[in-house]
Amino acid sequence: MVFRSGIQQRRSSWQDGLPGTNCPIPPKWNWTYQFQVKDQIGSFFYFPSLHFQRAAGGFGGFIINNRDIIPIPFGSPDGDITILIGDWYTRNHTALRKALDAGKDLGMPDGVLINGKGPYRYNDTLIPDGIDYETIDVHPGKTYRLRVHNVGISTSLNFRIQSHNLLLAETEGSYTVQQNYTSLDIHVGQSYSFLLTTDQNASSDYYIVASARFVNESQWKRVTGVAILRYSNSKGKAAGPLPDPPQDEYDKTFSMNQARSIRWNVSASGARPNPQGSFRYGSINVTEIFVLKNKPPVTIDGKRRTTLSGISFVNPATPIRLADQFKVKGVYKLDFPSRPLTGPPKMETSVINGTFRGFMEVILQNNDTKVQTYHLSGYAFFVVGMDYGEWSENSRGTYNKWDGIARSTTQVYPGAWTAILISLDNVGVWNLRTENLDSWYLGQETYIRVVNPEVTNKTELPMPDNVLYCGALSKRQKPQDISFATSITTSSSKLFLAVLMVASALLFH
Repeated sequence: MVFRSGIQQRRSSWQDGLPGTNCPIPPKWNWTYQFQVKDQIGSFFYFPSLHFQRAAGGFGGFIINNRDIIPIPFGSPDGDITILIGDWYTRNHTALRKALDAGKDLGMPDGVLINGKGPYRYNDTLIPDGIDYETIDVHPGKTYRLRVHNVGISTSLNFRIQSHNLLLAETEGSYTVQQNYTSLDIHVGQSYSFLLTTDQNASSDYYIVASARFVNESQWKRVTGVAILRYSNSKGKAAGPLPDPPQDEYDKTFSMNQARSIRWNVSASGARPNPQGSFRYGSINVTEIFVLKNKPPVTIDGKRRTTLSGISFVNPATPIRLADQFKVKGVYKLDFPSRPLTGPPKMETSVINGTFRGFMEVILQNNDTKVQTYHLSGYAFFVVGMDYGEWSENSRGTYNKWDGIARSTTQVYPGAWTAILISLDNVGVWNLRTENLDSWYLGQETYIRVVNPEVTNKTELPMPDNVLYCGALSKRQKPQDISFATSITTSSSKLFLAVLMVASALLFH
């Protein structure tokens, strides 16, 4: 199955590509995803949602542009460049899974890749000769839009370009207040757009760096990705030391303050998290509150597992959305606790019962020792607050109720909390999970089920004709005649993007 990180799948969780909504695509079969994109703009990426396959390089950029009649809040760039950064292991994805199944940690990554390539040889001792590295060619005096995605496994990365500022412009479908950064922390699963002005002299090329954060840098030197920014009139190779990362080894608030500085551009035209337009989210009454707490891995029934509020999620054999459609009983429970469990942790298929058109406050409390990033399918949520320590009712006094960024993936620092607000206007079954692949694989997730109680509702698209069946409904599945075709359907009132996914046996390895 393939998941598009941040694409909201308006009215159709059938197309979300996750085990709670879709059956896996069998080996040598194809499946066409068909979904609306008209209510969104921005920078996203896609990846397979099963079996750690993202670690095998199964990912790519996904861009949704404004319609021509809707202006963008900056001048048209002279170029559009996608940059995929992420930690990398020499062990393949099956070996990484086996390590986790055996109760082990993944350990330190073997490096950081930039667009799938290794580091430029900036250090002759550290970097072997002959490694293929990424080069990004630019012309002087131009402005480029860089879309940077952390597609890695579990490492937060600091992104920077030697001698250049990064003007932040958009993140995961929301235009931001434009601010310059010399570097920005990009956590696992997050996406940003920067405007890069090529205003430096061309005496040499420049380093592009993505390096591990919140680690012992002397031990993690090899976990640094380096690419080259090359001006068309460059006179030589990049030289000198790499541009420094933030010097905040003993300052836990530096990165958090940087994250707090990212604000929503409330005056920009274009798509909004609410497809009907912008609204003052700070004045909406909260109808549901969930405090979701994660901890370091625990042992449940002899297995090393991760938890969310004391529950380690078990993916059902029959997807939740399919079970609802055919009224299959016993697939899941609508009993996910609004506060963390006080008893022993347990493994269950426990789901949050969301209220259609409700307004949900979710506090993500990270009691682990590393940064966790959380993603919610189906929505952009408002990031309204974050701080160190335990969240309390008094923490609401620190919330940003005016221009908190709307996005689909937010970081939660170790020993800290992040608060998000969600307008539940999109019916379906939606995955809420950590983006850290190791924690996700071991159970740190749940789903939010949002149902329109009206009998004759038109808020959800019908089940697709090509739906796959599995689990309790597997007898309904008909053999498939493989066809290699892609369809795109457009009309003046609707825009659908159809993507044909041809699955290989890799899905089941």
